[in-house]
Amino acid sequence: MESQSTSTILDRIRFLMQRDRLTQAQFARRLGIDPSNVSKYLTGRLPVSDSLINRIIVDFNVSKDWLREGKGLPYEKSLHARQVASPGICSDFDCDGIPVFDIDVAAGCTEMSMAFTRENMIGKLNFPHLNPEWVVVRAKGDSMVPVVNNGGYVAFLPVSDKENILWGQIYVVVMENRRVVKYVRRHENPNKIILKSANPAYDDIDIPLSEVYALYVVERIINIQDCF
Repeated sequence: MESQSTSTILDRIRFLMQRDRLTQAQFARRLGIDPSNVSKYLTGRLPVSDSLINRIIVDFNVSKDWLREGKGLPYEKSLHARQVASPGICSDFDCDGIPVFDIDVAAGCTEMSMAFTRENMIGKLNFPHLNPEWVVVRAKGDSMVPVVNNGGYVAFLPVSDKENILWGQIYVVVMENRRVVKYVRRHENPNKIILKSANPAYDDIDIPLSEVYALYVVERIINIQDCF
């Protein structure tokens, strides 16, 4: 959370470093800048350039207005995923709509695409604003509350892309013994990623990218419970 010490842009940069427990060297590596310049920025010996601001906005996924002017909150960037109202529900598998699968995204098999079968389908969502190529699964647990409710649903294209990660967006992350819904943030180590919860009671999780079997970017959030 933001404190009174974020009154200037340098204070806001220090806030981000403190929040992520980054040394000056780690901060420099994360941004891809010369480590010797970090102390010069922080002491005002070097001006904070537009290039540096843009790097911080992208790599830390923070609001430009907050970083530049101190307006609003750090994380006001719009999410790729959007919430939608309760759609129509159809139990006839041959009706129009996108399939909903009885697969919790907190635990399961190593390759979730293997579970997208007719046997695991429990219905379809008849909703005009959902892409027919998406699939829908239930999210369980409260780590993403209030963004994704316990028992709510997430819609995504069942195509994994680990090469072009949309940093700061919500993903279904598939690992060997579990799959979770989390924000995915950039790690200072390019071989790792940070999984972040919306619920502040949960700590961030650092995991090697090699342990991730698949990443599915969440397109829509449907916060209804027990709809099937």
